[in-house]
Amino acid sequence: MTMSHFDTVLPVWSAIQSRFFRTASELAPGDLALSFGSASIGYMLRHNAEVEYMFAEWFFRKPMPVSLKLATSGGPAGFADDADLGALLQLLGDSNEQLRGAMRDLPEEAWTEPVASPMGGPASTPLEAVGRLMYHSGIHAGQISMIRKQASLRRA
Repeated sequence: MTMSHFDTVLPVWSAIQSRFFRTASELAPGDLALSFGSASIGYMLRHNAEVEYMFAEWFFRKPMPVSLKLATSGGPAGFADDADLGALLQLLGDSNEQLRGAMRDLPEEAWTEPVASPMGGPASTPLEAVGRLMYHSGIHAGQISMIRKQASLRRA
């Protein structure tokens, strides 16, 4: 019996996303304002959630909630950091659930069909999009760790 794309991808996605969420959960509320240039940790958390919602819509056919307001699409310079860790953790949990549901509901044959997206460039399959999301989360997890380390060195 062959596993579905969803059954193959989900454990890997879950491992990466749960680690990202655990990192976010261990932050102190004051850490959200720590930044590297204009990109704060709070911005990166919100941005990561928004990208998950966007990918769920673009590649997995699941529309974003009507109530969702994209706050990071203008980049970090235009982001108004609300510094509410609880709300950011809720948004990260909700975006992950949205994406997981969208992946679960995508027909098996659609996983390998190229999809054009507003990002431009060559079309990506939903399977490739999950790889891009994993990479994206990893980049921001590393940035958050680096920012926190630099802040602790400055305090020492």
